[in-house]
Amino acid sequence: MAARSLPRRPVAAPVDDSIPLHERVRYRGLLTVAVMGASIMQILDTTIANVAIPHMQSALGATSETVTWVLTSYILASAVAMPITGWLADRIGRRELFLGAIAGFIVASMACGAAQSLEQMVAFRFLQGIFAAFIGPLSQSVMLDINPPERHARAMSIWAMGIMIGPILGPIFGGWLTESANWRWVFYVNLPVGLLTLAMMWALLPATRRTERRFDLFGFSMLALGLAALQLMLDRGAHEDWFDSIEIWIEFGVALSCLWMFGVHLATSRGDTLFNRKMLADRNLITAMFFMVVIGVVMFASMALLPPMLQNLFGWPVIDTGVVLAIRGIGILVSMWVAGQLLGKIDARWMVGTGLAIASYSLWQMSHWSLEMGMQPVIVSGLIQGLGMGLVFIPLNTMAFATIAPQYRTDGSSLLNLFRSIGASVGISVVTTVLGANIQTSHEDLAAHVTNSSVALLDPSTADRFGVAGDTAMAMVNAEINRQAAMIAYVDDFWLMMWVTIAAVPLVLLLRPPKPGGPKASAADMGH
Repeated sequence: MAARSLPRRPVAAPVDDSIPLHERVRYRGLLTVAVMGASIMQILDTTIANVAIPHMQSALGATSETVTWVLTSYILASAVAMPITGWLADRIGRRELFLGAIAGFIVASMACGAAQSLEQMVAFRFLQGIFAAFIGPLSQSVMLDINPPERHARAMSIWAMGIMIGPILGPIFGGWLTESANWRWVFYVNLPVGLLTLAMMWALLPATRRTERRFDLFGFSMLALGLAALQLMLDRGAHEDWFDSIEIWIEFGVALSCLWMFGVHLATSRGDTLFNRKMLADRNLITAMFFMVVIGVVMFASMALLPPMLQNLFGWPVIDTGVVLAIRGIGILVSMWVAGQLLGKIDARWMVGTGLAIASYSLWQMSHWSLEMGMQPVIVSGLIQGLGMGLVFIPLNTMAFATIAPQYRTDGSSLLNLFRSIGASVGISVVTTVLGANIQTSHEDLAAHVTNSSVALLDPSTADRFGVAGDTAMAMVNAEINRQAAMIAYVDDFWLMMWVTIAAVPLVLLLRPPKPGGPKASAADMGH
């Protein structure tokens, strides 16, 4: 039988919570720089290590299969640790947790750079992922708290710039470091940035009240196991041929069972739960979570598809690919600035709907690509997609926190970041699986049309008579069929993502516009 919920009592601390945090900040501009430094450092590490994987594989003596655990361990640790950010912030203090997370991230980064074996690298990346899980939600909640309600739109636009542009710049920066120095500098580069950020945060970040809050061990255990199994299933599904593998069935069963039990526990428990039910009853926050899944699918799945497509099918160099893809960052910056200026003047829901429509249009453009095109279509569609995503992100984050009490911001931020991460994992897994299946299907369809009438200089049925020359000619024909089949499969993926984005547009109707002055904490909420 669940224990009765006990009132949470503030732990004695020399903090005057009667004065809002934004009135206690002395140098808001410098603190903003420090918070963004930590946020960008963390978000860069989600993609910066990807380009260094081949170099790690040879240096650490790993196989192409086992080296992927360098990425999987980081994603897994972040997903498991992120939900307890709010509880830890209440228990030990948000300032202390933020400083500890940055310090731990720096130490783990140095350890990753110095790793001498795959086992060491995976363990250190797991630790790095745990500390990174806290930095994202804390940076968002701090940005909201150090600014008054009328400046929340501007604060979210600054924060979102780092979140949206970081994954785009990561591969470019990582590729440059790997080629000009060594793959270990992908991790060592965090030291100067992290130390400067840590010093500024230590000097400028005000303390907040600590709260005695029971830890929901059962709820966390079920959520952690469910998320871990889900992430493993999504990460390893394509490699293990999905449900033809017993491993995938086990991971699917564990994920479904544990997440179901967590949901039932959250809805029925009379004791303390991992997330406050009053917060989860907020319509804006729940709707924003679903939107975060869509953003994760569209943005991160696109970024996973485009580099291999442009390099393998079009033969672009790594640096050229990175520069062209980074141009979408210009669209993101422009639309975020526009969104920051328009918030409060027009209904934010219109901006979210317009942004989704623009992103859908960019995916429609991408679904009409061909192997004969140059750089211009990639640049134009990337710029338009950046405009759309930027126009969605700022109003969405502003409305997500517009109707919940301030003390729920860290918990709410952890959920939004978690759902964006899940969306990215789901999106990448789905588009990768669909890509592989469609390549096979398209290859069969195209190969069926290769006859002596369609290939003027070669009769496939008699090519073996010409020995090596005939084999070479047939290999060239097969390579071109593979290339065309892959392009068709990529186009199908872009078409699928376009319809996912369009399907999310009606969710805009569930959002409520922000109230003037922002949400207020009730007397009952203060017990949280």
